[in-house]
Amino acid sequence: MHVDSTLLAYFSPTNTTKKILEKISEGVGSSKVEVVDLTRPEMVDATSSQLKQSGGKEEEKQLVILGAPVYGGRIASEALSRLKHLKGNNRLAAVVVVYGNRAYEDALLELKDLATELGFKPVAGAAFIGEHSFSSKSTPIAVGRPDEADLVNAWEFGKSLSRIVGSVSQISQIDQIVDQLKIPGNFPYKERHASPPISPVTKEDLCIKCGVCAEVCPTQAITMEETILTNVQACLRCCACIKNCPTDARVMEHPKMVEIAQWLNSNCSQRREPEIYSGEAQ
Repeated sequence: MHVDSTLLAYFSPTNTTKKILEKISEGVGSSKVEVVDLTRPEMVDATSSQLKQSGGKEEEKQLVILGAPVYGGRIASEALSRLKHLKGNNRLAAVVVVYGNRAYEDALLELKDLATELGFKPVAGAAFIGEHSFSSKSTPIAVGRPDEADLVNAWEFGKSLSRIVGSVSQISQIDQIVDQLKIPGNFPYKERHASPPISPVTKEDLCIKCGVCAEVCPTQAITMEETILTNVQACLRCCACIKNCPTDARVMEHPKMVEIAQWLNSNCSQRREPEIYSGEAQ
């Protein structure tokens, strides 16, 4: 019993969600793996079209793994808007969120509900830990996560998904597993608060104009001219530009963001472990 094909669909500015989903996929062990990377805006139309056309033969056992980062206890708004381009077509799905060692609150429930709304059949869910976007040398927060232990857990989660999907032979069984899946969280979800117009800045004396920051920005908020320009309204504060800058020229200097990073460093240092939820009968 095995999964014939796996499709990974994710939004992952700093690659932590991507890394977790790839390791889960290894554990699933299907011979065919497709990737729908919704991180770059120009890929949304192409990849969502790919998902609509994916699927193979009706008798194949397929699994879609949906992944997104947590921002403030909710799925990142930009991730939600891009995931909404997908069509479930009654495919079995696992939902995965990645958070920075504080709390995922309503995010996993929100992703499960979205998957159901899009026409997927969610049979399992998981919350993993990734290095926080605001983590830095002066304020380390879950540095190096996901680490080797996290990746082992992700691989084992994949193995359990393979077992669940492989055991399904009738529609009624799928519906039973979906009904049994209980995800923590509250509805209505935690209220979103408007983000202040704050973004990382560039230290011009360190910048070599390599363009990496603009390449990795998921909202194309950064443009290269004589200086590096950032559209603060479009910035998600994912800090992909900071984490990928080869000369440490991109920094977050705004006092409010520094204060938040310091609080997280002081209050969220105790290691949290992945949490796994399954609709599989016990």
